[in-house]
Formats: sequence, structure tokens, C-alpha cells
Amino acid sequence: MTDFNHPPRILFLYGSLRERSYSRLAAEEAAKIITEFGAEVKFFHPHELPIRGSVDESHPKVQELWELSEWSEGQVWSSPEMHGNITGILKNQIDWIPLSIGAVRPTQGRTLAVMQVSGGSQSFNAVNSMRLLGRWMRMFTIPNQSSVAKAYQEFNEDGTMKDSPYRDRIIDVMEELYKFTLLLRSQVDYLTDRYSERKEQAIKAGISVDDCLPKF
Repeated sequence: MTDFNHPPRILFLYGSLRERSYSRLAAEEAAKIITEFGAEVKFFHPHELPIRGSVDESHPKVQELWELSEWSEGQVWSSPEMHGNITGILKNQIDWIPLSIGAVRPTQGRTLAVMQVSGGSQSFNAVNSMRLLGRWMRMFTIPNQSSVAKAYQEFNEDGTMKDSPYRDRIIDVMEELYKFTLLLRSQVDYLTDRYSERKEQAIKAGISVDDCLPKF
């Protein structure tokens, strides 16, 4: 049964620190759209986030990122394409989020939408890389995606996005993310329950593993 008891909680990550960051502007446009659908959104701003491994995990920016990821039910990753891939700014954020923090899995079972902006012709290298990362982080990456070519032409001076097929695609992506998040969130525990993990827990508890096989 679909859970409509609270708005979908969506976290936005973006991959540039520039003052006029088109990946951030695209994320902000997407956030406005999905908020109008009824979602609750939060942003993690990567300024002052240290390079992974250079500081302890107790660093305030790391803790902020972990708390936001745990809060989220879905995420949107928006990156420029740089040298045919995502930026180090975005990868550093993803690198800081572990698969598990004690008993907490801050990304497993979350929905994910991926978006990229390019300075030149349309490309899909960055979104393809983000899909690989999303799978590794055990997220449900939705089928649709957004790639905005010549992004410097697609935004007004105030940072809003011009009406165009690129904006239409972002609306499509946010609509799909909203629907998938609603449909999946009440089933996450069932969908992410794994035999190997049940077996490991049984062995640690010193009990029989005979009942660990799935029963459908």
C-alpha cells in the first residue's frame, strides 16, 4: 500500500562551487518543481567539505551530509560534465557517504535522479557515471534523466530556467522521482532484505541459518 502520510523527503547534491553554478541552478529549478508537486526538499552545500580522508568523520560538514542523507527518502545529484565525467566536488560528497554507519544505511533503498549540465553539445557521460555510483550505493535510480547542453544559454539572469525542452525534461524527471519515491518507500525494507545479510546476522547470533532462505 502506498504511504501518503508525509511528503517525500528529497535531498539535492550539486557539483560546483562557482558563484553562478549551472549545476546548482538546475538543481534549484528542479527543487522548485518537485516542491510544487508536494515534496519536502533540502540542499547540501559542499562549500568547506574537506577532501575525503583528510579529516576525521566527526567534522561538522561530514556529519551534516550524513544526517541529510539519512533524512532523505530520495536524492537528486546534479553535476557539470568536466573532462567527460562528474566533477570531484560531487564525487567527494558521494565518497563521504558510507554504505553503512553502524546499523544505519544512509543511501540504501533511496530513490535517485541524476542530472548534468554541459558547456557544449549534449552529453550523457556524467549521468552515466552517476548511475554507476547510484547502483554501488544501493539506490533505486529512476529511468529518466536530464542533460542540459550549453547551459549558459538556458538560464535567466535571476537564475531561473528558461522555458525549453530541457526544462520540460527536468519536470518529467522530477515527476518520475516523486512517483517512484511514493511507491517504493513503504516497500524499502522488503526490497532491500538480503539472504547474505540474514545469514551473516544468524551466524553472529549463533543461531541456525536454515530459515534464512527467502520465502515468497
